[in-house]
Amino acid sequence: MLMRTDPFRELDRLTQQFFGNTSGTWSRPASMPMDAYREGDEYVIALDLPGVDPDAIDINVERNMLTVQAERRPLSKTDETKVELSERPLGVFSRQLVLADTLDTEHISADYDAGVLTVRVPIIERAKPRKIAIGATPGRKEIRA
Repeated sequence: MLMRTDPFRELDRLTQQFFGNTSGTWSRPASMPMDAYREGDEYVIALDLPGVDPDAIDINVERNMLTVQAERRPLSKTDETKVELSERPLGVFSRQLVLADTLDTEHISADYDAGVLTVRVPIIERAKPRKIAIGATPGRKEIRA
């Protein structure tokens, strides 16, 4: 149902984590962790976006390409703010997914709760499993030796 579009993205993510560069920019967004699974008649994609304002999330679909882009902005600081430790990645996060032709891209829905963006894509009727009836062939004759 789902294909990754960039085979080197996971390698880039691991390299960025190793060297401590986990923030993204609009020209080079960082990846976001996700789960994808089928639940009944829907395909569900859950993306971790903790600390992201829902207004900073963009979801677009063009043909069968689903693009999720989000930005975690720094907290507003005053002149009296002194940062002691800053480990949470800031910047832009992006994920592009190629959706199969068996998914209904016209009726995609999304919810954001507790830092998790959940995108639900219905499975089109012709792609759902169905039982095929077996009929008897008329005129069958038995051969005797």
